Amino acid sequence: MNINITLFAVAAAFAVFIWFTAHFIWPLLMNKIEERQKRIADGLAAADEGKHVLVEAERRSSALLGEARDRAQAVVLDSERRAGQILEAAKANAKGEAERILASAQEQIHQEIAKAKGQLREQVASLAVSGAEKILQREVNASAHADMLNRLKAQL
Repeated sequence: MNINITLFAVAAAFAVFIWFTAHFIWPLLMNKIEERQKRIADGLAAADEGKHVLVEAERRSSALLGEARDRAQAVVLDSERRAGQILEAAKANAKGEAERILASAQEQIHQEIAKAKGQLREQVASLAVSGAEKILQREVNASAHADMLNRLKAQL
């Protein structure tokens, strides 16, 4: 007899425990589990989004790197072209300067030659006059002879 009442009392206590657990503890546990599942799902979604962002960033960085290489190559080619232009301009300037210096030197040489010729004429004329003077010291008309010697000097 005692076993039946004890059995019913234990069964009733177990039923109260199940009811209490189902109404008060189980909803709290389920809320915590659902929150945890939601945080895990959000974390996984964020990880997937991060992967997509990373892939997009890598793609953009590759594109920017390619553009930077192209720009750098264009800058190098432009600077090489500009250096060639500068070199050609410097060569042309140097050639023009050399030609100007050469022309100036030739002009100076021509002037020196003309000056030397003039001096030589003067010396020859002076020598001729002095020689003629010595030969013709006894002549009466010295001005006519000087005039003749000046014409001779001009012809030389």
